[in-house]
Amino acid sequence: MAHLDAGSDVSPSWIEVRPRSGRSYPVTLRLRLTFWYSAVLAVIIALFGMVIYGFTSWTLINQIDSSLSGTTASIIHASRVQPGFNVQYLTIPPLDRFGSSHIYVQVWGADGNLVEASGNLGALKDPLDANGLTLRTPSSRNVLVAGVHLRVLTTPLITDNDQLIGYIQAAIPLDQVDLARSVLLLVLVGGGAAAVVLAAVVGWLSAHRALKPLDAMTETALQITRTDDLSRRISMTGVAHDEVGRLAQAFNDTLERLERLFNAQRRFLADVSHELRTPLTTIRGNVDLLRRMGGADETSLDAIQSEAERMSRLVGDLLLLAQSDAGTLPTARHPVELDTLLLDVYREAQVLAGGVHLSIGEIDQAIVLGDRDRLYQLLLNLVSNALKFTPEGGKVSLGLSKVNDWARLVVSDTGIGIPPDELSQVFERFYRVDKARTRAQGGAGLGLAIAQRIAQIHGGRIEVASDGINGHGSTFSVWLPLAPEKQIIEPLRLNDAKSNTAPLAIKKAGG
Repeated sequence: MAHLDAGSDVSPSWIEVRPRSGRSYPVTLRLRLTFWYSAVLAVIIALFGMVIYGFTSWTLINQIDSSLSGTTASIIHASRVQPGFNVQYLTIPPLDRFGSSHIYVQVWGADGNLVEASGNLGALKDPLDANGLTLRTPSSRNVLVAGVHLRVLTTPLITDNDQLIGYIQAAIPLDQVDLARSVLLLVLVGGGAAAVVLAAVVGWLSAHRALKPLDAMTETALQITRTDDLSRRISMTGVAHDEVGRLAQAFNDTLERLERLFNAQRRFLADVSHELRTPLTTIRGNVDLLRRMGGADETSLDAIQSEAERMSRLVGDLLLLAQSDAGTLPTARHPVELDTLLLDVYREAQVLAGGVHLSIGEIDQAIVLGDRDRLYQLLLNLVSNALKFTPEGGKVSLGLSKVNDWARLVVSDTGIGIPPDELSQVFERFYRVDKARTRAQGGAGLGLAIAQRIAQIHGGRIEVASDGINGHGSTFSVWLPLAPEKQIIEPLRLNDAKSNTAPLAIKKAGG
């Protein structure tokens, strides 16, 4: 008896294709995303198809096995045991009564002889399933008989005393089942392949649309590199508000900030060049004058000294700002009494006041953690700035108050004021409200920038208010966080006590 092989396992082999030149070609992100989308979908469809195909095949075969079991049970139920001479016979009824054109039945004796067969088997005398005639338990097999694919159920006939008297074999052709499975397999493979191809196309188009802003960013970056034009931006028209859209927006924000920094650096270099050129020109002119005169002129020497000191202050201020930008500006962290500091600044500013009336308003006791010298420089810069822009007869007042956990230092004046549209620029380097007046008084426009950086280093900020009307002046408010009380009170150190010349001893309370 020939048996039909259910199938053979074929192990896939992977062929790696390399270019002849040995060079590797980059794979785009769009292609990788499309490949992974398609691969994942193909795996899901394959698994789903295997489950559908297996479940359908199991259902069809189970229905055939149930039909064969019913036919075999009907034959056994209709058989009769009849007595004979010293033996009993099992009489099998005509098999054509239980089958049909598509059910084949054979009855075999225990000795291997064919007892009876259904008429639709014709002249076939071989067993439908030879392997089944060797077992004592029911078995179902797929076999190939005379070129016909059959499902065969072999049922042994065993008496109550465990005597094997024969077999009943019932079979049904599997041509309809095979056809159904072939059609299902074709539908699953064809539909799955079409779905994967469609998903690849849709994935490619979706990836192309989703990654289009990346191409725009790349092109913009290349154009900026080629032309040094930081004013270019990525068009946000049609860009979705997703991760790529946020990246495009962040890229535009970065370009905008870089453009501002680049322009500020360019202005900064221009202003520095101008500020340094002025004292150098003055010094060079006076040196030439001294050479022509052949001796020292007191006026020229004073001018040289004044410009040299101005240039020294400018270089010092630039160094301080550079250190603060780099994060290397050394600052101490000690308790600082702002009321005492304010009084010291007031006494120093009295010398610079001239015809301006300098006064102290409300003043509270407040302690902050920081560098006293830097905070002194901050307040002195604010007071000096107020005095410069306040004409003779004007007023400049200082104040200190506590607001919740913050100390507020106020410097207000009755000077020329600041236009409202320029309030956001007063802390920029080399900014001047009145350029001619400031340069005449030796200012370089760095005082407020330095004050702002010092406040920021101490965890605070500076606010400015002005309506821009001459005579109403401006008000600068410095906000600094108050020091925690536990950090204000420092324990007595033995070293401090030992510094006293008196003997050191421990005395009992009340003693």
